[in-house]
Amino acid sequence: MDCDYAMLQKIYGAVAENETRYSPAKCIGCDMKVVSGNPDPKHVSTSYVERQNLTMRMSMRRFTRLTNAHSKKLDNHRYAVAMFYAYYNFCRIHQTLRVTPAMEADIANRVWTVQDLVTLLDVPLSKTA
Repeated sequence: MDCDYAMLQKIYGAVAENETRYSPAKCIGCDMKVVSGNPDPKHVSTSYVERQNLTMRMSMRRFTRLTNAHSKKLDNHRYAVAMFYAYYNFCRIHQTLRVTPAMEADIANRVWTVQDLVTLLDVPLSKTA
């Protein structure tokens, strides 16, 4: 595997006695460990994954709390996540990039439509056909 991967572990101090139950502990430091490759230390951050988690939670109802939009089957959950990320990377123009991430990475040369994604399906959409 040719990937650069590092892990950032935050170190938290003890919660003060006068703090309430939901008060977050104070971060007193961070420990970075290289797992594989040669990652750039300035790009090792939890902010990237937390932003991606927030985008996923806000975009797919099945990841929000206290809803009835959950997946009953693991396969359906996998398909929903795959469809979201395909749309996110190939169909959605991002404000900061002004193009899709796939175009920015030179994987695609145009913005895809949802119809383009649907044509990639290799299974029939209806079992009654």
